[in-house]
Amino acid sequence: MHTNNTLNNKLQFSVPNLMTVKQFTKNFSAFSTGAIRNYIFFEDTNGLKEKRVIKRIGRKILIDVDKFFQWIESQNQGGSR
Repeated sequence: MHTNNTLNNKLQFSVPNLMTVKQFTKNFSAFSTGAIRNYIFFEDTNGLKEKRVIKRIGRKILIDVDKFFQWIESQNQGGSR
C-alpha cells in the first residue's frame, strides 16, 4: 500500500513559476504585451526556445518567470556599449 508520503517522496520536483502573457505584463509593467508576444514569435532565433522559457498546453502559452529573467540576464552578457 502506498501512502501519500511515499508518493510525495517519489514525485519531488520544484513547481515552476508560470504566468500567462497577460499576468506577466500586469506583474512586470516594464514589458508590454506586444514585446512579450514578439519575443515568443521569434523564440526560435532569440534563445527563448533553447532556454525553455515558453511552455505550451494546447493553445495556452505560459512563461516560466525565473527562466525568462535568466534569459534577460544572458542578453546582457555582452557588456555595455
